[in-house]
Amino acid sequence: MLRDFGGGAFGIYVHVPFCATRCGYCDFNTYTAGELGTSASPESWLEGLRGELATAAEQFAALPTATPDVATVFVGGGTPSLLGGDGLAAVLAAVRSNFTLESDAEVTTESNPESTSPEFFERIRAAGFTRVSLGMQSAAQHVLKVLDRTHTPGRAVAAAKEARAAGFEHVNLDLIYGTPGERDGDLDASLDAVLDAGVDHVSAYSLIVEDGTALARRVRRGELPAPDDDVLASRYERIDARLSAAGLTWYEVSNWAAGDSARCRHNLGYWDGGDWLGAGPGAHSHVGGVRWWNIKHPARYADTVAQGGLPAAGWETLTADERHTERVMLTVRLRTGLCLADLEPSAMEAVDQVIAAGLAVRAVDRLVLTDRGRLLADGVVRQLLG
Repeated sequence: MLRDFGGGAFGIYVHVPFCATRCGYCDFNTYTAGELGTSASPESWLEGLRGELATAAEQFAALPTATPDVATVFVGGGTPSLLGGDGLAAVLAAVRSNFTLESDAEVTTESNPESTSPEFFERIRAAGFTRVSLGMQSAAQHVLKVLDRTHTPGRAVAAAKEARAAGFEHVNLDLIYGTPGERDGDLDASLDAVLDAGVDHVSAYSLIVEDGTALARRVRRGELPAPDDDVLASRYERIDARLSAAGLTWYEVSNWAAGDSARCRHNLGYWDGGDWLGAGPGAHSHVGGVRWWNIKHPARYADTVAQGGLPAAGWETLTADERHTERVMLTVRLRTGLCLADLEPSAMEAVDQVIAAGLAVRAVDRLVLTDRGRLLADGVVRQLLG
């Protein structure tokens, strides 16, 4: 079904499906040890990963264009740091044994602060990781409790400092805002902690109540209020003001960086329509307009790979309209904006309307969201797509 590479940057995403506990708001494809029992383990997962990477490399070698060197590697989850430093080094070694990395490739791992240490950071830095993303969420204990997060409030900042001491120039902290019970002062304390950590990248996401999660059940039962849109908007403006004043500039609606080199190149590959291989249970891939997604359960994933095939649960070839829709949805969220030439002529009236409403400005040949437009980015997309 694959035709050829699309010509953009090529990245590899590795999904680690293991977590020590399940956070109440999370709907990712993750499993605790109790949920998996003896059906799967990090060892069987790693063996499956090695097999999938080898099979994918063989299939890519048959395409008309030579497989590009890998520009970015991102190990996400789940909780990759549960693998330990040696486990993550083995993951990167598996990637390198099947693909060639660019000399300046960005190599990121997500980590839970509680499963890191100075020795952990030193090990993965020596293995070739260049970037660390730590899940902080909040500095307020009662907010972490609502989110079912297990780390103590100060651990994320300590971990970020340990990562920097180990030689990581690029360290990200994740925040979640709008959690029921969160006060303005709680958010301010979280921002104080982030800035004290001295990181060069911050991601901040509004709390979304996903169907099927423990948080959704608590909201449905009336135990917790649903996030308030006006509060979320106010919190976003508060975050942007504090980070901007500290020299961290937004480059995507939910992401701020201290200069171009601090931006997450892997995520930019997604947003710019690049190609990527997603390896691991439930991971999604995209190559040249073809998308596929893997079997979710780690045991079934490993069994399928052991039989010699790619563990794909489904495939789809994106139509021109679908690719256009995705390009508008993603690039309008970037500070560089949406190229107006990417829009249909019929959308020019909508462009004039969003500009007149103060949601965007025309920057030469691009449409760039204003501060108010960032708060209403989804609505801008709907308007542009008609």
